[in-house]
Amino acid sequence: MAAIQRSRPLFFSASTKHTATVIFLHGLGDTGFGWAPAVEGWIRRGRLDQVKWVLPHAPRIPVTAAEGMPMPGWFDIAALNGGIDDIRSRQDEPGLLRTRDYVNSLIQAEIDAGIPANRIVVGGFSQGGAMALLSGLTAKVKLAGIVGLSCWLPLDSKFPSLVQESDLNHETPIYMAHGGADPVVPTPLGQLSYEALKAQNFPVTLKLFPGMAHSASEQELQEVETFLLSRLPPEEEKKSEL
Repeated sequence: MAAIQRSRPLFFSASTKHTATVIFLHGLGDTGFGWAPAVEGWIRRGRLDQVKWVLPHAPRIPVTAAEGMPMPGWFDIAALNGGIDDIRSRQDEPGLLRTRDYVNSLIQAEIDAGIPANRIVVGGFSQGGAMALLSGLTAKVKLAGIVGLSCWLPLDSKFPSLVQESDLNHETPIYMAHGGADPVVPTPLGQLSYEALKAQNFPVTLKLFPGMAHSASEQELQEVETFLLSRLPPEEEKKSEL
């Protein structure tokens, strides 16, 4: 396979001292710019001033669900027609693991820049949320938290063995949310993923938003902000004794 061409992520610097980082992955067919308005909203509210935001762009790949048409995607997907079995069938394991490696490299870049792993949150929407769950829960460092919006747990049958390879995040809080009227990633699939994680004793919560389709709402974004603030509280400036 030809080398994946990746663009530089979209970055939003911390408004004050940089003490924490959020890496957030967009959904299929989108780019990091699609989540820039949400990040800009959080920045304006001024509650996460010490957070740097990293919004990666998925590479363009042929997508089976779109009859092979190239589009930004974190991995190939066989179908997106609201069917649970269609999403879970023929999962692109090589693509999923390749993107997991990329997410791990973004995490490591923040650590190399001086941010402790326990001050890093990985999140995402739809395909990006699936990658956040897979990457975050099998990361080789202990993270502060994981956010998965309108998404599912990929490679669910192999997930327990993947976790065994690196089980540092079994106590890392996970915030999941899903629209109650999602026609793309069906709500029951999100619920099944939540139940699977709960059964494996992960500290996961799932908030359902009645009537919401495959999208995000202002209320949901406010809840994500609250979760991020709980996991990445501002650090006080150390006062000099001189």
